[in-house]
Amino acid sequence: MTNEPIMSDTIMRDPIPKSNPSVRIAKPHDSAHMHVSGEAIYGDDIAEPRDLLHTYLRLADRAHARVTRMDLSKVRAAPGVAAVICAQDLAATTNDISPVFPGDVVFVDGGVHFYGQPLFAVAAESREAARRAAMLATIEYEDLPAILSIEDALSANAEVVPKKLWTRGDPDGAIARAPHRLSGRIRMGGQEHFYLEGQNAMAIPQEDGQMLIYSSTQNPSELQHKAAEVLGVPANAVTAENRRMGGGFGGKETQAAWFAVIAAALAQRAKRSVKCRLDRDDDMTITGKRHAFLIDYTVGFDDDGRILGIDFLQAADCGYSPDLSHSVCDRAMAHADNAYFLENVRVESRRCYTNKPSNTAFRGFGGPQGMVGIEEVIEQIARHLRKDPLAVRKINFYGTTERNVTPYGMTVEDNVLDDLVGELEQRIDYAARRRAIAEFNASHPYLKKGMALTPVKFGISFTAKHLNQGGALVLVYLDGSVQLNHGGTEMGQGLHIKVAQVVAEVFGIDLEHIQITPTNTGKVPNTSSTAASAGTDLNAAAAYNAAMKIIDRLKPLVRDHFRIASEHAIEFRDNGVYANGARLASFREVVKLAYMNRISLSAAGFYATPKLEVDELGRGRPFYYFAYGAACTEVVIDTLTGEHRMTRVDIVHDVGKSLNPAIDMGQIEGGFIQGAGWLTSEELCWDAKGRITTHAPSTYKIPACSDLPPHFDVRIFERGDNLEESVYRSKAVGEPPLMLAISVLYALKDAVAAVGGFHRAAVLDAPATPEAVLMAVEEMKRATTPAPRPAHAEPEAATTA
Repeated sequence: MTNEPIMSDTIMRDPIPKSNPSVRIAKPHDSAHMHVSGEAIYGDDIAEPRDLLHTYLRLADRAHARVTRMDLSKVRAAPGVAAVICAQDLAATTNDISPVFPGDVVFVDGGVHFYGQPLFAVAAESREAARRAAMLATIEYEDLPAILSIEDALSANAEVVPKKLWTRGDPDGAIARAPHRLSGRIRMGGQEHFYLEGQNAMAIPQEDGQMLIYSSTQNPSELQHKAAEVLGVPANAVTAENRRMGGGFGGKETQAAWFAVIAAALAQRAKRSVKCRLDRDDDMTITGKRHAFLIDYTVGFDDDGRILGIDFLQAADCGYSPDLSHSVCDRAMAHADNAYFLENVRVESRRCYTNKPSNTAFRGFGGPQGMVGIEEVIEQIARHLRKDPLAVRKINFYGTTERNVTPYGMTVEDNVLDDLVGELEQRIDYAARRRAIAEFNASHPYLKKGMALTPVKFGISFTAKHLNQGGALVLVYLDGSVQLNHGGTEMGQGLHIKVAQVVAEVFGIDLEHIQITPTNTGKVPNTSSTAASAGTDLNAAAAYNAAMKIIDRLKPLVRDHFRIASEHAIEFRDNGVYANGARLASFREVVKLAYMNRISLSAAGFYATPKLEVDELGRGRPFYYFAYGAACTEVVIDTLTGEHRMTRVDIVHDVGKSLNPAIDMGQIEGGFIQGAGWLTSEELCWDAKGRITTHAPSTYKIPACSDLPPHFDVRIFERGDNLEESVYRSKAVGEPPLMLAISVLYALKDAVAAVGGFHRAAVLDAPATPEAVLMAVEEMKRATTPAPRPAHAEPEAATTA
């Protein structure tokens, strides 16, 4: 089967000149006016049916146990209760809603695998009635040993999916022959998604056994399919819809289906509408996070800091089940190089089982963790050789015509690292800044500054090839207005406005004539999750193809009706149709003409990303292209308390030919701040019983407005382009900016290293909280302070010039 044609190179590269262009121009978010006025409708704002029931989940209070007794008789008899379901009630269909590998269950089925795992669900007339009823259950357990750390999982060889290994060249030999060798370890904690809108879903039974589900989900099609499986009905009996989310960040890619399925199963049983809405504490207790990682490395390098051979062990805390951990860990492996050529390399990935919620997708999807691993290696090499870390980074950058093949076998064809980093380095006068920081540190005994400039090279595409497809439906009405539907979901990132801009550009009409409609599985089927930074690449391309189908139908009509010699002379622009520079008619008039001539004014579009090909280990070409960026962060730390703050951040980021610079700038700024939170303040903690103790805003600290640096200069790389045929040569921007924040962690390490005169690398894991920074400072002092001389020792001889 052949794919529909990829977009025209001419149109994609150079939009038709217009007095009011729709692409490559800043436009506000389509819902911005409703965001600020409070009129935007989110899942919990949808008008509730009269007979709506509310859900409460009873959660396990053990990290690992066998359920020996669960008596729900009092729950079912409680006032206001309409339905109760547990794993046994789903036995006739399925209790497993795993996205790929089995193990992600709706309810505990005999064994509890994490503290907070749902045991059963209650639907009642009010949420309070459901909660009171749920607490009447009698639950008895037999406790089992729990694995609560990556180290314990490695010792027990506990994995959710088998390990994976990539090797290129002779890493052992290269390391053994290298003039210098180092080994070390770095740990990175997880991260709570902290979407402003929590998990929620509402299921409304329809006629003849059908079900309509409104859900705050990034993945309506998967939700539809999983709900159908649990309900025991075909997929065409379930419709999932989403207009917008109040944030997702990956936390609603697979796990939103969990709560939608519970609502749907209760609705089917009660024959009434059911809402499942988690409060913040339960949301943070039940759902998975960004994967915590432990990375061990051994590296061999030469006197200039060039890496000759390297060996990585990446161990991820996957939680109790597979979820998407296999793909997260694959992407971590694929970003173990970041921006650096590794000729002799081994990357071993361990996907560890722990008795915690199943960790899941999070912006960057493993890429950030892999990148921190190689940046730690660069930092260690620089301190060992007494070199500026930026010099070591630059000498290891990928080349353009040589030293340009990744560890997984993909040739880097679009490398702009030297130009982009060089532009940032020159703009901020990096060398002068280094000198100024040295002068500051010399004159301040308790405050120390640090700075780091780090690069980003991030692969764009789903690592699972089949997910790289998008669909759209475009409808043109007689008044010239257009309704747009596509398979992507809007979570605040500006996807809908970008897709609408592309359709407006194709038709040559003002953006105001495009009506964006909710993502609905009844309009565009079998869509991929809005994730992997591919939302615009896939869905805007599909919408482009749909719109072009209609244009291709209209052009022969215009040619014949207006007696134009060639269709190539016909242009749709400025709300009209032109030929040879002359306006023939308005867009509305041509649409009316098409209707009168019985020409279809609707089209479905499809797009599949080309050139992707990988083997069973994920080697080959998993990405269509790379997005690049660089950030320089300056920080100051208080060596007496560990408190720290960013004082200056400068960024240059590559978005190709930006479809909408305003939206892209927002993504760059927001991604950086979210990444800074992961690496500094957002600390996840569990107690000895496996209970999360950071389960609310009171105990979990995301960045606040006061954490923004006073100097925050973000710029789009003006020479950016895309060598591949993406939508108008734009590049993805959702995830890559998050990894710009790695510069914050290494600026903090630089400040701590200043305490010891930059003679050794700081021992500082992420998140670098004030407590962690203080401990790193104290360790640095101990490591660099000479041991006291014995009292009886002879005094040193005086030196003479």
